[in-house]
Amino acid sequence: MNTLNPVRFLDRTSPPHILTLTLLAGISALNMSIFLPSLSGMTEYFGTSYATMQLAVSGYFLATAVIQFVIGPISDKFGRRTVVLVSLSIFILATIGAMLSTTAEMFLFFRLLQAAVATSISLSRAIVRDMFDTRKAASMIGYVTMGMALVPMVGPMIGGAIDEAFGWQAIFTFLTFAGIAVLLLCYFDLGETVRGGGMGFADQLRTYPELLKSPRFWGYTAAAAFGSGAFFALLGGASYVSATVFGLTPFWSGVALGAPAIGYAVGNGISGRFTERFGINAMALAGSIITVVGLGISLILTLSGITSAFLFFSFVTFLGLGNGLLMPNTSVGLMSVRPHLAGTASGLGAAIMITGGAVLSQLAGTLLDGGDSALPLQLVMVSTSALACISMIFVIVRARQVEG
Repeated sequence: MNTLNPVRFLDRTSPPHILTLTLLAGISALNMSIFLPSLSGMTEYFGTSYATMQLAVSGYFLATAVIQFVIGPISDKFGRRTVVLVSLSIFILATIGAMLSTTAEMFLFFRLLQAAVATSISLSRAIVRDMFDTRKAASMIGYVTMGMALVPMVGPMIGGAIDEAFGWQAIFTFLTFAGIAVLLLCYFDLGETVRGGGMGFADQLRTYPELLKSPRFWGYTAAAAFGSGAFFALLGGASYVSATVFGLTPFWSGVALGAPAIGYAVGNGISGRFTERFGINAMALAGSIITVVGLGISLILTLSGITSAFLFFSFVTFLGLGNGLLMPNTSVGLMSVRPHLAGTASGLGAAIMITGGAVLSQLAGTLLDGGDSALPLQLVMVSTSALACISMIFVIVRARQVEG
């Protein structure tokens, strides 16, 4: 039950409207994906290697991982509203800096600062938990997540179209105005929701050993890290594959990058409908198997000399579909291992997952650099997806041992 004041739109003395929270989470997802179709063009513009420019993806993920460790205690102490407004302000200034950058090093510096907006996803969910009881909060977070799922579908398309019409700098101009719009919306609508207290950072650190001693926590976390790692590897290498290997324009690269997001949305829908019947472990295992099978067929076709942009990105849809089943259920699983440490488990699990994703993203970009085939990226995605499957099998076996 909502124990705060009633929600009144554009009244900063009341809790925020769900639309505000959806857009707040969406701006972070947009920042991650909108410039991806331009990555190869930016490599040429700055006169550097693709592996160097790919740090704009992997470095961003690493900065995001660090934020996951500290944002909960910081927002507990200083308030959700203050942290959101400061983070968005940093993001806007960093985006302007990225737009005006004249060297790759300058761009990467401002790109890391842009990671301040990554607080938006975590805090939008935290604000929902402040506002509602557990059952209602789960439903409302679902609305926020559904809104976020649309952004990776349309973000690269928007970025690709802007690049073709005006150049890559115009993408960051668009992001600047989007950030200002969300900042103004939050200023006028996002009232403070934190009730005070919460777990301090030192207290949070003291809970880590209990979690890290749990084999099932590691199993769920590994499954999530490897499963999402395949997707992060795709983000790191898709621009190179679409532009250099298949010769797609930035716009069509953006369209192609929407394929896994479509699969993810479908997987989320299936998970929501059938998880209660079959359980989180079975659904997560099914997701990992679907990913391995889909990407495995794509790999076999490439090894057989049968390859095209259409085939590559069509089979990448299976990666999204599998992760749509895997990710929600492993997230619930790692929080259920020690229910009294659910918040800490969520933050620590996310940090480990994103760190692993950053490494795999950079690995994919490095392996592809200078080549003329998507094969290195496919090998990385299939390997990590197989490890996610093995991790889920470990969790299931361990759970049976504990029950026995």
